Amino acid sequence: MISANMAALQVAVPLIGAPLCTLIGRGTRAWLFATLVTWFAFAMSIGLLVEVMQNGAFSYYMGNWPAPWGIEYRVDHLSAFVLLFITGIASVVMLFAYNSVENEIAADKHRLFYTAYLLTLAGLLGMAITGDAFNAFVFMEISSLSGYVLISLGRDRRALFASYQYLVLGTIGATFFVIGIGLLYMATGTLNLADLATRLPRLGENFVVFAGFVFLMVGLSLKVALFPLHLWLPNAYTYAPSMVSALLAASATKVGVYLFLRFLFDVFGIRFIIDTWPLAEIFMALAIIAAVMGSLVAITQINVKRLLAYSSIAQIGYIVLGISFVNLTGLTGAVVHLFNHALMKGVMFLAIGSVLMRVGGTRFVHIRGLGKRMPMTMAAFVIAGLSMIGVPGTVGFVSKWYLVLAAIERGLWPVAIIVMATSLMAVVYVWRVVEAAYFAEPEANHEIAEAPWPMVTATWILAIACILFGLTTDLTIGVAQSAAVMLLGGGQ
Repeated sequence: MISANMAALQVAVPLIGAPLCTLIGRGTRAWLFATLVTWFAFAMSIGLLVEVMQNGAFSYYMGNWPAPWGIEYRVDHLSAFVLLFITGIASVVMLFAYNSVENEIAADKHRLFYTAYLLTLAGLLGMAITGDAFNAFVFMEISSLSGYVLISLGRDRRALFASYQYLVLGTIGATFFVIGIGLLYMATGTLNLADLATRLPRLGENFVVFAGFVFLMVGLSLKVALFPLHLWLPNAYTYAPSMVSALLAASATKVGVYLFLRFLFDVFGIRFIIDTWPLAEIFMALAIIAAVMGSLVAITQINVKRLLAYSSIAQIGYIVLGISFVNLTGLTGAVVHLFNHALMKGVMFLAIGSVLMRVGGTRFVHIRGLGKRMPMTMAAFVIAGLSMIGVPGTVGFVSKWYLVLAAIERGLWPVAIIVMATSLMAVVYVWRVVEAAYFAEPEANHEIAEAPWPMVTATWILAIACILFGLTTDLTIGVAQSAAVMLLGGGQ
């Protein structure tokens, strides 16, 4: 079955491509090779999504060893959706990378940079497709270790501190995660996610299972940067190379949320969430705090990349808020916001990366007057900013509409009001950028040209997608609803 083989190749191609990039990637060949690999992975993810939509979920068994004895790759609506936007963002970012990496990374490190990039991509894809808990940990470490390297290559010396901080906290998160897996294995004797879901209900109220759940949730909360375990994220996004910031903001935390969903709904189940502890209420409280505090702190920033980093913390809060409603509408909003936020933040970080290349900085003082000097770049940023606010006709509106509806369905009117209020906070920090770019006098007198066309093209591909998928929601909402039905049905 071709589609089943594609499930294995989805991870194998970038994983094998990484060392090959080191061997053959001299000069521009490293960029060209990494680009071909990512676009091939993107094409396969499209094929997998089409297969799932037409024929339903399917599995691939490594070495023909059936689950739970062997490692299973499981492709369903949720995993195929996540694979699609990870590879899509990674492919578009590679167009941007040609000029950006030349500007920010020393030439002798290019092939190693692209090697780490492909390893990060392979790790993210592996986390999204595997049906084995320990395999998820292995891929988590592959993506994290290579991600630390990518962040450390930022041209600001503070990138080293950001990478080290991420390494320490990421290692703590991974340790909690693997301890949780070990406890579940001790209680059930299996690592396969589907098999875990079958065996856990038979154990009843088991202390080892509860302990494993707590370790898993803490570890994943660190990985997704859920408040108050978000301290690694602002520095990592601010000081990483521009294309790395775009990739991490658009995909890394989203894959963590994917695992969050898998373990909460597929493994432990909806009854565990509702009946055992007040888990939904705990996650809702943390999500609201994240949305409010992330937005408030974003307003106070003087560095636009740091502003976007704190905005990401708020957006993660929205996603977890949708999960905490534990209903079809809320889960649909959470899943579709994984995709929508990837588009929005991808545009913003790419646009600011273009500003960094031309002006040499990303503080507000550097973007003064750029609305006239870099019109295409700043126009794309504005489109993404409108989407972040939730203006109708953009992807951001779709997500927030579903979150508000989910809150109303649960009778939580104050939560619906908070979602709308934090959207107004987004108006404030997006307007600060618009005001500086279009209404302030430039600081420098010398001419500043528009970014090179590959960078502008990459930015506008995602900007157009923000509008396209905001107006035509059949694909995104359809897949998100199918994924939500599966998650809720699997937990009953």
